[in-house]
Amino acid sequence: MSLFAFIKDVGEKLFGGKSAEETVTISTENIVDEKVNAEAAIAEAIHDLDLEVENLCVSLDGDIAIISGKAVDQSTKEKVVLVAGNTMGIAMVDDQMEVEEQVVEAQFHTVAKGDTLGKIAKQYYGNAMKYPEIFEANKPMLKDPDKIYPGQVLRIPTLDS
Repeated sequence: MSLFAFIKDVGEKLFGGKSAEETVTISTENIVDEKVNAEAAIAEAIHDLDLEVENLCVSLDGDIAIISGKAVDQSTKEKVVLVAGNTMGIAMVDDQMEVEEQVVEAQFHTVAKGDTLGKIAKQYYGNAMKYPEIFEANKPMLKDPDKIYPGQVLRIPTLDS
């Protein structure tokens, strides 16, 4: 089990323009339905990206997303954490997933203003031209290597020598 911190006020808006926390706390009458809708929106985003997790379960406790299930590999597990964490209104992800194929975990990088994938690659790998490694490691969440934003968290995989 791991806790991952994210910047709550940036990320993908999966809840109809509202943050996860706003969705969960709209009114006491609708709190259960709204919470279930927010959880379902995150699970659907994971499913839409074809990330294989057996028995995926997403639950919210305020601005914390709790994710469980069995991921096919470490990369998939890390991507699921990023999908949930890079959602507007999510401040932390409580990763309770298991992995079928255990490998070395990737590092994570929070994008700062002025960052590019090349600049990040230079920082982690010593070579800006290794940016495609970072882009590939963050597909399908990233669709264009030039479209990253401050506050977004990216996977930085270890390079095979």
